[in-house]
Amino acid sequence: MNEFFLGVDGGQSSTTALIGDRDGVVVGSGRGGPINHVGAADGRAKFMQAIESSLGEACKQAGIDRAKIRFRSSCLGFSGGPADKNAIVSEILASEKTIVTHDALIALTGATAGEPGLITIAGTGSIAYGRGTSGESARAGGWGYLFGDEGGGFYITRQALRAALRFEEGWGSPTSLRPALLDATGAKNINELLHRFYTTEFPRPRVAGFAKLVDQAAEDGDQAARDILTEAGQELAAIATAVHDQLFDDGDKVCVAYLGGVFHSSIVLATFRRMMEVVEGNQVRPPVHGPAAGALIESYRGAGILCNLSNVPEEKA
Repeated sequence: MNEFFLGVDGGQSSTTALIGDRDGVVVGSGRGGPINHVGAADGRAKFMQAIESSLGEACKQAGIDRAKIRFRSSCLGFSGGPADKNAIVSEILASEKTIVTHDALIALTGATAGEPGLITIAGTGSIAYGRGTSGESARAGGWGYLFGDEGGGFYITRQALRAALRFEEGWGSPTSLRPALLDATGAKNINELLHRFYTTEFPRPRVAGFAKLVDQAAEDGDQAARDILTEAGQELAAIATAVHDQLFDDGDKVCVAYLGGVFHSSIVLATFRRMMEVVEGNQVRPPVHGPAAGALIESYRGAGILCNLSNVPEEKA
């Protein structure tokens, strides 16, 4: 009788489930809605629905009866960590061994295919996370938009708004970021836009999404935009370096992976790559697999099995 393993990536935009057989072949995949804050009024229901829909789809694809399946091992990685999710997972999932962890771990495992290394994630926020050759781990960043998240999308938009506001008030350099932000939001001036950004109309992910405007302005030659993106790349390299120095020595061969929409900017990526590859041994590269595949690898690892995954589907951002 075949044994099955489960990996789940639960994020703020969507949830992905992968099922693998005992040989490391991915036999089913499914996608569900976002994992919201469990403590919110409807957070628990949305959490359970996201897991059930993604898992149900994966089971259907694998030809497995969702009602009867008991996994040999499962790993679920969540945005916001595992603290408030363990109990709910145990209610809806039957598994001989269940690992509930944070999204940075499964992103790293997927990016390096389970090998030691580090990953820098830059989406709405930012964080760097790594695991050394002896299994020890370290992190830097990820402290939220008020006190951290340097180099992330929200950070980039905030810097762009500041540059546009200084220009509007007459004490900053001219920049195309001002009209770009106004056109995109319909605001009359930057002061109005600033106040809108404090309202629920513009949650943090939406504000972070305007980082794409900064990238476009930079590609069109706007110096202020180029400076913002260069600084973002430097900040991301700084947190990656902090993790590297806790786990590795100069000269060690280290996979330095990157993930997240901010790295779609050629300026951010080029700056990050240049600063990281100054250190001998660092190899900057995109992820081998996505976070859900990383969760699946951790699932096998939890059962004492080391294997190379095959038939791995591309994970949508």
